This record gives sequence, structure tokens and C-alpha cells, in this order.
Amino acid sequence: MSKTTARVIVLILGLCVGVSSVLSHPGIGIVMDSKGNVFYTDLKHVWKIAPDGKKSIAVHNVHTHELYIDSLDNLYGEHLWYNGEAVDTWGHRVWRLTPDGTVKDIVPARKGFLDDYDDFHFVHDQQGNFYWKDVGELIAIRKRSTDGNVKTIATVKFRDARWMTATSDGIVYVIDLYDLVRIMPDGKIDTVARDLAAWNVSRLLGPGRHAIMGLWTDTQANVYAAVFADRLVKKIDPDGHVNIIARSKFPWSPTGGLVAPNGDLWLLEYSTSNAARVRRIQKDGTDKMYE
Repeated sequence: MSKTTARVIVLILGLCVGVSSVLSHPGIGIVMDSKGNVFYTDLKHVWKIAPDGKKSIAVHNVHTHELYIDSLDNLYGEHLWYNGEAVDTWGHRVWRLTPDGTVKDIVPARKGFLDDYDDFHFVHDQQGNFYWKDVGELIAIRKRSTDGNVKTIATVKFRDARWMTATSDGIVYVIDLYDLVRIMPDGKIDTVARDLAAWNVSRLLGPGRHAIMGLWTDTQANVYAAVFADRLVKKIDPDGHVNIIARSKFPWSPTGGLVAPNGDLWLLEYSTSNAARVRRIQKDGTDKMYE
């Protein structure tokens, strides 16, 4: 094999990072409670990183892609399972971990996927309202208030609506294939940033449905996107200016993150073999791994 051929193969592998992981859908769930404990999913368990850096399993044997933590430090996740090729069906349940360590199902085990949003969804704002998308020819973005009232915020023709997040004041951000779309509480819609994932060779394999994964915000109204396909984290300000603020080294790619109250950036990363780790980038530039 020539050196040129070898370099091309390495380039393709680097640009197509995580193809197998994309197909197996890495988790995006990483959250922090009021005491500074960080919880994240590796698709086998939910782990806890204490403020002193000690790791432990917070919830055993749960396959959850997303996590949510409420104002009382209750942690929520899913357990999703496949019943085998013979029946080719799925099942799920939703659990809650209270600060005293009690785990209890809030949605009992049932068939199919979590799509009955009268019960629960992972995209919440700080007031406890939750948001979801109803998929059809047009996609309706809906909000369920804490009093149970359901409101349609907007109806949009997306190319491929993917991950969502909501701010404390009810602004909803949605990844539409490679773009970031903003939906205001009054229903106004605009595209904040386009082509957050690069036009690299990985797109030759088909639409990058997981090219951009987790979304999160900070207190300055900036939005962060884990650009899984390019191994980058991009920060988008309210005016749509985009900056790269973190890079992951092969074979790792970012899937989710959060900005801590002290400004530290916490990232959930998955490898090409679907292993998970957490990375903490402090304001002074110190980069620490939790594996």
C-alpha cells in the first residue's frame, strides 16, 4: 500500500468517524445537579461524578439516551430494550432517581417507544414545562405546561428535525439536519446557523442524521452543538455567530454537554466502538478526562 493510499484511508476514517456509533445511536445525556454532581449515560448504566471527581454508578442497567434533572434534583431517564428478532418489538419505561437514592418508575414498562408525550419528555425548561415534536407532513412543536395545558407553538416543514433543547424563557432550538432553527414563544421561526456539520466525505454515505447531536445553552443565551461527525463543539451566539470551542481527538466525538455555573464546559464523548467518557474543560484551559 502506498503512503498516499494510506493517507486517503486515514482521512476517510477520520471524516467518517463514528459511522458504527451513529448507526447504534450514542447517548447524549449529561446533566448537573445543584450540588455539582454530574450524571451521564454510557447506554449501560447512568454514572455519577461527584464534585471531588469520584465516579460511581447512580442507576444500574438502564439503556437511556437522554437525561433530565429537575429543580429538586430528581434525575429522570429511560430504559429502552429490544425483544429480539423473533418478535422484532421494543419496550421502554421511564424512571426517576430522587436525591436520597430511590429509583422508581414514573412510566411503567410498556410496548414500543416513548412517544406518548402526555406522560413525559426530556426537553424541559427551568419552569418544568416540556416540549416535543409531533411528526407528520408538517412538524408541530408543542409545549405542555406544568398545569397540563398543551399548546402548539409552531408548525414547521423541516428537512429532518432531530435533537431539541429549550431555554429558561421558553425559546426552543431544533437541529434540522445540519442547521440550527430557533422557535420563539410567540411562534416566530428563524434559522440561526446553517451547515454546522462540514460537507465532508461522510455525507457520501447518506444523510448524517446524527451528524449533530446534543444541544445545550448557557446563561448568556448561547447555544452549543455537539457536532459528532466532525469531532467538534460549536458555540452559536444569539446573532448566529459560530465558533469552535472544543475538539475531540480520534476515535472520540462529542455527543452532549453542559456549561456549569462556574463556566466549566463538561462534554460527553463516545468512541467509534461506542465507549463513553466525560471530559471537563475548565475556564483556565485545564482538560480533565473521566473514563
